[in-house]
Order: sequence, then C-alpha cells, then structure tokens
Amino acid sequence: MANQTTDNFAEPMLEQTHQHHVTLSSLGDAKANMLLTISSVTATLCLALLDNMLYRPALAILMLFSLVTIFLACFVVIPKVDLTKRLDPDLQLGNPNFNPLFFGDFHTIRFDKYLTLMEQVFNNPTLCHEIELREIHGLGQYLAKKKFNTLRAAYLTFMAGFISAAVVLCISLMVYYF
Repeated sequence: MANQTTDNFAEPMLEQTHQHHVTLSSLGDAKANMLLTISSVTATLCLALLDNMLYRPALAILMLFSLVTIFLACFVVIPKVDLTKRLDPDLQLGNPNFNPLFFGDFHTIRFDKYLTLMEQVFNNPTLCHEIELREIHGLGQYLAKKKFNTLRAAYLTFMAGFISAAVVLCISLMVYYF
C-alpha cells in the first residue's frame, strides 16, 4: 500500500474509525445484555404462569422464543478469540492474517520476538498504516459478519416470539369464549 497522504490527515481518520468500531462493539454488547435480561425475565414469568391452561400455549411459545433469544444474545457477548498456538510462519508481518496489534495473534510470541516485529512496524510508516488498516478491517469484519448479524437474529427472534404468542393467545381466547 503506497502512502500518498500526510500523517496529519491519515492518523486522526484511522483513530476515529477505530474508535467508532470499538463504540459499535460496546453498543452491540449493551443491546445483547438488554435482550438477555428481558428474555430471562420473560422466560421466568412464563414458567411461573404455565399452570393456567388457557394461556399455556401462548406462554409456552413465548418462553421457547425467549430461550432462543437468550441463546443468540449469549453468542453476541461471548468473546470469539482463537487462542490456539499458531505456527511460526503464520506470525510474520507479511502474512495478511497476522495482526500484531491483536492479542489473539501475538499471545504466543516471546516478548523479544514481538519487540523485533513491532520495531519493524514502527520503522516503516507504510507498514505501520497497513497494520492499522488490518486492525480496523478485522474489527469491521467481526462486527458485520458475527456480532451484528447474531444480534439482529436475536431481536427478530424476540419480536417473532411476542407476535406468535399474541396470535396464539387471540386464537385461544376466541376458541374458549366463542
């Protein structure tokens, strides 16, 4: 990657983009935790009220969808880091899948080797920007493909549960009273 911009423009832009990614990740975690709490309370209340035969089908559906939502929301907040030991050839700056700024990539490297790698990065401004871009790209890929897709599925499941339970409750009430 040829660097044709001055650091006056590139550095703040990269820093701001990275900060936006971190903020989005925190926002996703907060939303998932909110769904976890609401779904847990909903499932607990449904379980307590299951003895009423008229409401049992709707409550069972609501409880089932709440449990699926809990499962999906847990996947959003569980860290997805592969901490298996990587082979030494993988731990080279030329490898596009190696990010020396991500602890999941450098945790097995001895400090002296890590120090040498980072000296190479700091002594090469183009490589330094490339590493920053790898970090931003990796965060963005994770947010788009993993965290927010799963969070969206959790929200849709939660809404589908309430809608399904409402429809079943209406049908149950119509059958019971008519």
